[in-house]
Amino acid sequence: MTYLWLILLIVGLIFGLVVFRGAPYVPSRKIYIKQALTKLYPLNDKDTLVDIGSGDGIVLREAARTGAKAIGYEINPILVFISRFISRKNKLIEVRLADFWLSHLPKETTAIYVFSVTRDMEKILKWVQNETNQLGTTIYLITYGSGIKDRKSIKNVGAYNLYIFYPLQLGKA
Repeated sequence: MTYLWLILLIVGLIFGLVVFRGAPYVPSRKIYIKQALTKLYPLNDKDTLVDIGSGDGIVLREAARTGAKAIGYEINPILVFISRFISRKNKLIEVRLADFWLSHLPKETTAIYVFSVTRDMEKILKWVQNETNQLGTTIYLITYGSGIKDRKSIKNVGAYNLYIFYPLQLGKA
């Protein structure tokens, strides 16, 4: 019985501490993800979607169904294990145990998906713009739940917002 309590404590600590680095784990509903990845930003086999805080990988699996490559960044090792296990047979999906704040986007990134809390949106805005500048390519950002203050989305579907980021040229910003 002591081992069970110890395991529950460790799992609780992992899920609890992760909240200090980003949004809490909230399972996404497949029907809404499909809407976002077809009506908001229609993914295809030329896209690479990066899911920030990929959780159990449902967004990755839905993106891969469109033919897009899907890469997830997740800081919670339990969710990384679950996501990798569920997605293990899909060659288009990669799940990284990583803190995205300390990571860089793959050069082929065309879209980013993020479920975030309002307190992090300004920081995410700066991170995405910095990554866009470094890659030198246009990137689309799909947000769920929280929008970006003082920035107008180019499209909305339900609680999803789509933003476009262009690389800033030095001296022209």
